[in-house]
Amino acid sequence: MNFDDSPEEARYRATVRTWIAANAPDMGGLSADEQRNWHPAHKAIARQWQAAKADAGYACISWPKAWGGAGGTAIEEAIFNQEEVRAGVQFTYFMTGLHMLLPALMEHNEDDLSLARIPPAVRGEEIWCQLFSEPASGSDSAGIRSQAVRDGDNWVVNGQKVWNSGAQIADYGMLVARTDADLPKHKGLTAFWVDMKTPGLQVRPIKVMSGEAELNEVFLDNVHIPDTQRVGAVNGGWKVVISTLMNERAALGSGTGLSWRDVMRLAAQTPAWEGSAIDDPAFREWLADYYVNVEAIRLLSFRTLTSLSRGEAPGPASSAGKLLWSNKTQEMASEAVDLQGHFGLLDGSDDALLHGAFQHRFLWAPGLRLGGGTDEIMKNIIAERVLGLPADIRVDKDVPFREIPHGR
Repeated sequence: MNFDDSPEEARYRATVRTWIAANAPDMGGLSADEQRNWHPAHKAIARQWQAAKADAGYACISWPKAWGGAGGTAIEEAIFNQEEVRAGVQFTYFMTGLHMLLPALMEHNEDDLSLARIPPAVRGEEIWCQLFSEPASGSDSAGIRSQAVRDGDNWVVNGQKVWNSGAQIADYGMLVARTDADLPKHKGLTAFWVDMKTPGLQVRPIKVMSGEAELNEVFLDNVHIPDTQRVGAVNGGWKVVISTLMNERAALGSGTGLSWRDVMRLAAQTPAWEGSAIDDPAFREWLADYYVNVEAIRLLSFRTLTSLSRGEAPGPASSAGKLLWSNKTQEMASEAVDLQGHFGLLDGSDDALLHGAFQHRFLWAPGLRLGGGTDEIMKNIIAERVLGLPADIRVDKDVPFREIPHGR
């Protein structure tokens, strides 16, 4: 496969690069703290940027125009995303909604009420969160114990979710609950979309060691959700979960955040025995190895892009990109902090190089190996679904969910 731009793609890339240079938001007026994710000032700029992209036809480029997209190609969308990263103006507030949840909603629903949620999200007016994980389920996405009971035209949901990124600022969420405990665990689930201000739904932020509270607990106490907000079929929620997780791993596997270019910029500013760290042969050797792995991530993302360009959903191969990216991000952050010596202890201070961006990433990086599927889950998927190795023994595969032992 030739990964070079065709003449038409090269012209599109030049157009995109020019537009981004002319319209990119100015972050210079923000303090170091205000430039961090989840700060209100940072979020406000992200919303403005998303609206500007939508007005210019650069938001969700490959989506139909009727849904707020531009009716373009997956290749054009990938080019724009690459140029966003290069320009340092990629924001993550809308990733969960636009790259994970809403594609699943469009895949499984055709009703006007559900599809009406898409254009505001494309413009950055509404933020979405994912309400899948639970305290008792660990890495088992099908081990859902939150219950949804039918009550006329509504469903009454009780339970708890956890590790819900962005739930504290989200307008809507996609929720998975158990609707039939007499079926095996993968077959008794149903998905819904829900207004995060629905009575009985409470969000409690979890403060992590980076100082942020991006992750949350969500409690559901007799939350009434209309059946018109169901995603897919009753007891067909596992299909929605799979759609979402494949999209999630494809999005994460493409790589986001700090890059090898930022490491080089940091090294150029970091004093060493002779000159700066960028002149250190040992560091240069590490950087070369790191670049090779980053290039592998980039090329793996082209496989996903090829599937998307054919109208196919992301496949299990995207798990390889996610596994490699999350591990290499942690390695990069650790190397960058070590590179700074004692200055690596500074975080968020005006004295910290690059405003402490790598220190912050260092504290957050371990979570990347859990979110979207742990390393072990990714390795199992690669082994079973990509390499065709024998599957793990599953003694609960055909057992009704209520008969599966648990710790209560």
